[in-house]
Amino acid sequence: MASPFIELEVGERTVKVTNPDKVYFPEIGATKRELVEYYVSVGEGALRALRDRPTNIKRHPDGVQTEAIYQKRMPPRHPEWLQSVTVTFPSGRTADSLRVTEVAAIAYCANLGTIDFHPWQVRAADVEHPDELRIDLDPQPGLEFDTARRAAERTREVLDELGMTGFVKTSGNRGVHIAVRIEPRWDFVQVRHAGIALARAVEARDPSLVTTAWWKEERGDRVFIDFNQNARDRTVASAYSVRARPHAPVSTPLTWDELADADPRDFDIRTVPARFAKLGDVHAAIDDQAYSIEPLLEMYAADERGDLPYPPNYPKMPGEPKRVQPSKARPDTGE
Repeated sequence: MASPFIELEVGERTVKVTNPDKVYFPEIGATKRELVEYYVSVGEGALRALRDRPTNIKRHPDGVQTEAIYQKRMPPRHPEWLQSVTVTFPSGRTADSLRVTEVAAIAYCANLGTIDFHPWQVRAADVEHPDELRIDLDPQPGLEFDTARRAAERTREVLDELGMTGFVKTSGNRGVHIAVRIEPRWDFVQVRHAGIALARAVEARDPSLVTTAWWKEERGDRVFIDFNQNARDRTVASAYSVRARPHAPVSTPLTWDELADADPRDFDIRTVPARFAKLGDVHAAIDDQAYSIEPLLEMYAADERGDLPYPPNYPKMPGEPKRVQPSKARPDTGE
């Protein structure tokens, strides 16, 4: 028999949590109530990462052991105070997406079984011009977190030379994410080109560690910098987002000093609230300064290699190379 609901006071809202005792994370026995209360406990930081951004939600209403519902559109039935924003997908279709404006919105979505929050890199005031450059450092299978840590340090070196500050966090698995606030003056294509230029600069610094190869067969035992995370409608898990894994890890903001000996396994739904209560949001300064990407665009324009492939669900883009796996390309046609 389903357990009764409870009500939580979240700011000015009352958020109902249904079936609060349902186990969502079987490895540690964490419940739906714990998930909602977790997001409230880190609400200031989670809201800073999500505020006014179109946000996709990854739902597991019956726990992380079940198949995910990846939802890009606003929940069809929702309280009137929950806000939305219209976005345009690569196909040209539009949709009303969740717009997070308060901690109660996060708690409400957690009650729907939302584990992960995946915000766009734009704000509701201007959904065509990103205000965040994203660096997604993805160790290839078999590599440990330390490889992503070292790639992050190489990335920081490049950012320092550009006079830009990056804010680093664990991905919630073996990877690392770095966010750079940028002036919302450039469109998705230009911001993606800036991301490619930055990734290539890091790759040039340590090609045995880092790769920009889009095709997995060419990556080897290296950390892939996923430049396409800067394309329209591509998202990464937000800061303080729980990840849909049995032990409830959290994508946790760090200082650069902390990264040196951080272990992502230390950050989960039960440890991060105490960390947050002690330290607050270590990314509290992320909105203090926005940077120009002109230096990166100049680097991209000067690079004769040009563009790199887009994800397969995108329409063919101007200047994009052929989207054919190298081992399957036909020499007689160049495809």
